[in-house]
Amino acid sequence: MAPARGTAVQDHVALAEIELCGDLIIAASTAHEDRLSPDRIDEVLKAAEERFLEKHGADAAR
Repeated sequence: MAPARGTAVQDHVALAEIELCGDLIIAASTAHEDRLSPDRIDEVLKAAEERFLEKHGADAAR
């Protein structure tokens, strides 16, 4: 049976994880060192978390 057209399903957790990966890739590509330091990774992830909370609200983080 073919799936119904026009029924978009979004996995918000998967989308958030993809966005985090993208943020880390961008940070790594602009870094001057070979690897991101743990502190830099924490900065990138914290900024992503803040963006997520602004977009979805504090209740979405639970």
